Amino acid sequence: MAANLKVTQIKSVISEKQNQRDTLRSLGLKRIGQSVVREDTKQNRGYVNVVAHLVKVEEID
Repeated sequence: MAANLKVTQIKSVISEKQNQRDTLRSLGLKRIGQSVVREDTKQNRGYVNVVAHLVKVEEID
């Protein structure tokens, strides 16, 4: 069974680089406190690594 990632934005994108803003948007995050559930793939892990300082990640089943 494939695991999922629950990604929650915990910091603002103000004063962050444009590619980090775009990465958060591609994950589906628009505001602080918002959470999304994404499939645990290499692509999504890469997105999370780019914005690791702005998000909190939990593995869920």
